Amino acid sequence: MGNQTALGFLVIALLAAGCHKDPPLSSDAPYELNLPAGFSMPSIPANNELTVKRVELGKLLFFDTALSVDSTVSCASCHHQQFAFSDNKALSLGVNNAVGFRNAPSLGNIAYHTSFFRDGGVPTLEQQTLAPIEDENEMAFSVPGVVERMKINPDYVALSKIAYDREPDAFVLTRALAAYQRTLITGNSRFDKYYYQNDVSALNESEKRGFQLFTSEKTNCSVCHAGIDFSDYSFRNIGLYEMYADTGRKRITQLDEDYGKFKVPSLRNVELTAPYMYDGSVTTLESAIEHFNSGGKENQYKDALVQPLSLTTDEKQDLLNFLKSLTDVSFIENEEFAP
Repeated sequence: MGNQTALGFLVIALLAAGCHKDPPLSSDAPYELNLPAGFSMPSIPANNELTVKRVELGKLLFFDTALSVDSTVSCASCHHQQFAFSDNKALSLGVNNAVGFRNAPSLGNIAYHTSFFRDGGVPTLEQQTLAPIEDENEMAFSVPGVVERMKINPDYVALSKIAYDREPDAFVLTRALAAYQRTLITGNSRFDKYYYQNDVSALNESEKRGFQLFTSEKTNCSVCHAGIDFSDYSFRNIGLYEMYADTGRKRITQLDEDYGKFKVPSLRNVELTAPYMYDGSVTTLESAIEHFNSGGKENQYKDALVQPLSLTTDEKQDLLNFLKSLTDVSFIENEEFAP
């Protein structure tokens, strides 16, 4: 998922909203989210309640290269299920091998996010889904162009009429993609069995020590990586650089205090989502732990929570083992998410 200018977001939002009234729910059957233990129902817009056909339509669109100008790139080109719907490249490649702007984050549990892109530049998942289509380094296409391709595809026309009671348009495109992505729920790791299902044997002693360290005042990891998704979705400058070429959230707010701030990522399936950081500059999970152990680089806006930790070799290994226990194998093998 790339990043757009504020003007681009406004154009996309207007296209997505259209000039139509919100469609009524059709006779299409409701889609039941399979929520893991400990998970609450995510907030879902009233005009895009989940139904079987909406999710089916969104899945087809997610894996369809017709969303790109030369029909070579789909959403799934940068969000691979085996990598927890992230990419294993620092920066994903778009049409004509154009290099993306930022590292593609995991889409796991995106239904719970409160803003989108690494700088929080988009407030809804419906709006976010269209931004990569317009990005010259990703799909380099246009929303009207995608809609025209949908209109000549009988499957898209039929599903659109059932799911949204209308012909394919920008409203259908954005809502269907968002509907599918909201089904990408992950919460069945060994840690979940231990913590939410009371299976004390699900973690070994090193992993349990790592969890205790993670939640301790010595590391303060759980202050930002909080809650069911191991993120509070706040924006933090973690001292990755002394000077940032990418100013992060400041690009959106224009506030100096937001310099170098990026959204706190979920740590679910973090073992699978390397490389790390907004630019993919940290290649291994061990290196990510070492960054925080060092306290990061100094800059004026670095978060006060990022301080040297003085972890021992054993503590770093315990922390690493705990983070690996957050891998949800069933998520990356779930055939319901696959094309």
